Amino acid sequence: MSIDQRIDKALEEIRPVLQADGGNIEVVGVDGDTVAVRLQGACAGCPSANETLRNIVEEKIREHCPEIRRVVDVTRAEAKPAPAAHADAFEGQEPVDGVQSIVAVASGKGGVGKSTVAVNLALALHQQGLSVGLLDADVYGPSIPMMMGATEVPQAGEDGILPVTKHGVKVMSIGFYLDQNTPVIWRGPMVMKALSQFLRDVTWGSLDCLVVDLPPGTGDAQLTIVQAVPVTGAVVVTTPSDVALIDARRAIGMFEKVGVSIVGIVENMSHFVCPHCNEATAVFSQGGGEAAAKSMRVPFLGGIPLHPAIGQGGDQGRPIMVSGPKSAEAKAFVELAASVEGYLQQNAKRDPAAVH
Repeated sequence: MSIDQRIDKALEEIRPVLQADGGNIEVVGVDGDTVAVRLQGACAGCPSANETLRNIVEEKIREHCPEIRRVVDVTRAEAKPAPAAHADAFEGQEPVDGVQSIVAVASGKGGVGKSTVAVNLALALHQQGLSVGLLDADVYGPSIPMMMGATEVPQAGEDGILPVTKHGVKVMSIGFYLDQNTPVIWRGPMVMKALSQFLRDVTWGSLDCLVVDLPPGTGDAQLTIVQAVPVTGAVVVTTPSDVALIDARRAIGMFEKVGVSIVGIVENMSHFVCPHCNEATAVFSQGGGEAAAKSMRVPFLGGIPLHPAIGQGGDQGRPIMVSGPKSAEAKAFVELAASVEGYLQQNAKRDPAAVH
């Protein structure tokens, strides 16, 4: 097949999803190893979403046409394809106003306690003296409001939406606007728009760190975040089970592919602590998270115990870092926050002394 036919074949795999949301895509031209496309409808007026979609299109085209190195979106500025150049994974990124560092908390699969880790990490960083925000990017399963005990609806300010402040942490989630029984049935472009608004239209103010609770997996939400803003590093959450470890490796592979550094792996539910005798028992297996970190050459950030107080804290809106910050079960989150703060001091693009 000719290159034009192969490009058409690649776009036919994307068009049904776009058309379902009222959008479309067409090829403007091909110049050497560069393809110019025009995105229509679904992402109009949303540069961040357009950029994310452009990267998805680029990846799909390059699957069928390895000789293509770059896809240019001319939706907002009609132009001839740009001169041949290597694609830049960070092209189009813009920092969030006032936010010094962004830490993504991710997992390859659901059910590993990722949101519990994100919530208590944000609270532990705040208790160590940092100004912290918490963004619930898990659009399909927003649990952060319940876990933080936040029931207020964000209000509109002069410069944008004002996040809800709870336990000293600024919080934003689609969950604030939904009934608990209302499912979010959105396709990719809608997810991209919502996350872009949370990043750009929320008045976060001055933050040392914005913790982003990503949904499980490696889909549209993850791509939107990492392509829209400079993520300082990613914390990957797993459990000791073999299935979770396989998916954790996939999550790490995704971040490495898009140029996001890995802060390290956290092994949640590392062991069960009996609330009566305090004896520790390895429920799933033992040492899997540390072994995975070693094999992938990333830091191991420690294990979080499976303790009733941790789960109950999330259900009751009083996370363990609020209800028992000095408790033995909270110690793991304190140590995790210390590791993350140390990483920010070494890797954030600012004076390390600026971190409290």
